[in-house]
Amino acid sequence: MTIGPDTKVNELLNEYPFINDFLVELNPHFKALNNPIMRKTLGRFATLSKAAMIGGVDITELVSKIAAEIKTKTGSVVQVEGIVTQGAITDPETRLEALKAIIEDLHKGVDIKALKQRFLTLIRDVAPSEIANMEQRLIDGGMPESEVKRLCDVHVEVFKESLDDKVVPGLPSGHPVHTYMSENREAEKVILKLQAIHDMEKESDQLSAGLGELRKIETHYTRKENQLFPLLEAHGISGPSKVMWALHDDIRKMLKDAIEAASAGTVEVDALKTLFETLNDMIYKEEHILFPMALETLGDSDWAKVRDGEEEIGFAWISPPEAWTPEESYQEKLPPEKIGSITLDTGLLTIEQINLMLTHLPVDISFVDENDKVAYYSSTAERIFPRSPGIIGRSVQNCHPSKSVDVVTRILDAFRAGTKDTSEFWLQMGGKFIYIRYFAVRDAQGKYKGCLEVSQDVTAIRGLEGEQRLLDWQ
Repeated sequence: MTIGPDTKVNELLNEYPFINDFLVELNPHFKALNNPIMRKTLGRFATLSKAAMIGGVDITELVSKIAAEIKTKTGSVVQVEGIVTQGAITDPETRLEALKAIIEDLHKGVDIKALKQRFLTLIRDVAPSEIANMEQRLIDGGMPESEVKRLCDVHVEVFKESLDDKVVPGLPSGHPVHTYMSENREAEKVILKLQAIHDMEKESDQLSAGLGELRKIETHYTRKENQLFPLLEAHGISGPSKVMWALHDDIRKMLKDAIEAASAGTVEVDALKTLFETLNDMIYKEEHILFPMALETLGDSDWAKVRDGEEEIGFAWISPPEAWTPEESYQEKLPPEKIGSITLDTGLLTIEQINLMLTHLPVDISFVDENDKVAYYSSTAERIFPRSPGIIGRSVQNCHPSKSVDVVTRILDAFRAGTKDTSEFWLQMGGKFIYIRYFAVRDAQGKYKGCLEVSQDVTAIRGLEGEQRLLDWQ
């Protein structure tokens, strides 16, 4: 067998199975080879060149060590060919700094063609995780999230040639990434139908219906925000999630504006084209950056947590996917002290009774602990705002879009300082009048223990008049 930078990892391992353990021991980044899903999917497409890039090792060194190990184990001498290293950066930290410098020069207005050439000369290839790390590094270095978001389309354009061959391979049905990608295929169909409407003004009814159908993509985004992003944050990847969430909100606003314009017969063709381009760009970013990076970062136990709670949020266009069972279990047994009845100040209730009471309240409640971590939400039948198990343990600031974080922080800081005990808001949403209240929760000594959020649809309450003293079940 001849090996080189273009040798597929899966072909190499099929020929020499012992190389799997050799690679895992050689570099911790290669532990993904022990993941059956990663082995069966990415391993079929990844080359040794890409493996060297992910592991941050020199391709020449990697191929030479593999050839030496094959000779040691089998006595056979394999031919090595196609090694080209001149000009390329292989050290991962140096690569990251080079990527960061390119984006900073974009920010300064340097010509994109010159930067693309610099990119191709110095780096040639880039892993999705490196783009995520770069975004995180820019934010950590003080660049506002809004600026990183503004540059997102531009830096994807710089890296596009390198990313084009990194489409996520097939995954088993029921795996969250498989579900996301199935929804993307449906979104593309809806967009194509809308693009086929030639006379936007005369076809306003057809356009309004199509845009209403397209708005289902918001469910897709909500699952990402509540199920996938928290797990990435737990692995230290928060910047890219915040940038992508901000882009979600941009799309939501564009969709809302387009639907209102179509209903009024004032739709602008250019605005629709921008909307469709932005949606297609988001699909590209998901499947070439977000999903490959997430598959590199998260293990089966993480994906099982992403899968849990997806039905609570729902799916865009597709039926609920079949169950997916991960290779490794993550479910933990409840400790004995949490089983059975709980003695409260004014009674004794089982866990089941407490859960039933909380989910039957005519209000939605959420509780954030004293460390600003989401500890609980009531899973009522018709929640006003979407929640899913993925937010439990997440910083509440990360559960809101960037434009709302300052308000959330002000409320919590005031509660913690003891200068305020309540805060309230009300708004119109989907024909309903929503009343939202925040309460500081303190113990008997006045020590701050967290914040209780209560949201309620008070539309019917606002319309009450007079009295009703008798039962009326007609």
